[in-house]
Amino acid sequence: MGRVIRCQRKGAGSIFRCHNKHRKGAAKLRAVDYAERHGYIKGVVKDIIHDPGRGAPLAKVTFRDPYKYKLRTETFIAPEGLYTGQFIYCGKKANLQIGNILPVGSMPEGTIVCCLEEKAGDRGRLSRASGNYATVISHNIDTKRTRVKLPSGSKKVIPSANRAIVGIVAGGGRIDKPMLKAGRAYHKYKAKRNCWPKVRGVAMNPVEHPHGGGNHQHIGHASTVRRDTSAGRKVGLIAARRTGRLRGSKQVTGKGDDK
Repeated sequence: MGRVIRCQRKGAGSIFRCHNKHRKGAAKLRAVDYAERHGYIKGVVKDIIHDPGRGAPLAKVTFRDPYKYKLRTETFIAPEGLYTGQFIYCGKKANLQIGNILPVGSMPEGTIVCCLEEKAGDRGRLSRASGNYATVISHNIDTKRTRVKLPSGSKKVIPSANRAIVGIVAGGGRIDKPMLKAGRAYHKYKAKRNCWPKVRGVAMNPVEHPHGGGNHQHIGHASTVRRDTSAGRKVGLIAARRTGRLRGSKQVTGKGDDK
């Protein structure tokens, strides 16, 4: 019987828990309210801060509470070009300017957006990493749905009431600079979680990994495994529909673009 392998130990937590002690809190859009659904609300950017373990900077934006005499500070993902002291307008009637938040149904086709809601009111789920953006492709007025192109290149049809921040996420070009030395990678992942350095399975002994052992470093059997295999066997390409390199250019058909 082999040892409990790394991917099984990760499920238990312990040393594999995320390093979130110094993080600045969840970055979300405002909770959707009457002001955003029917008009707009103005906020001011108080600060742009670094969040450990995240490539993109965060913006602290202060709004007046529409119902009580108090201020509400929200934490947004900062789009490129945002500055402290800038006024931000959130809502259906807001202008199309970088940093403003409005429903994708109110934006013209071809608008570049980020921190996009997947479902109406979920406060921003898609294209949140540094330098990422989604593009509004087309609207369907009858079904109140909008087609967007996501950073992966895939297209998705979402409700037109979903909100997004205008512009691309700041901190782009982060991966253009090479790491160069192990110390940089060490500090990068120290702020995220315990996932570096990562020993390859073929470099291990047979007791520690299904790919381990042998007189040369080789897997020795198919790298694909079935979906319902036991946890200690589930390594490599899990329930892969296809393997190998993606050859040729991806065909984007024009069918169903008007959905």
